Amino acid sequence: MVGRFPVITLCGSTRFKEQFLEAQKRLTLEGNIVISVGLFGHSGDDEVWTPGTKEMLDNMHKRKIDMADAIYVINVGGYIGSSTRSEIEYAEKHGKTIMYLEKP
Repeated sequence: MVGRFPVITLCGSTRFKEQFLEAQKRLTLEGNIVISVGLFGHSGDDEVWTPGTKEMLDNMHKRKIDMADAIYVINVGGYIGSSTRSEIEYAEKHGKTIMYLEKP
């Protein structure tokens, strides 16, 4: 392929690890650069819960949104938690396109 590849950052609860991996694969095969989470705290990556780490990761994820053209929200069953809601608001404020796994 030749040309610019859209950049998409995945957002959503880390309890949906399998859906994150599926979306990453599908969006990549569709010709996008996909940025995802580095740890799945709600799916067994306990390092997330050490003091200061969750806050650092939340801040880092906002920087990942800064690098993207769009975010893709993993909202299984319509679930959007407070961290994800914050990321959606941040993306909206910065003019990013917002897409959803399931129609909100």
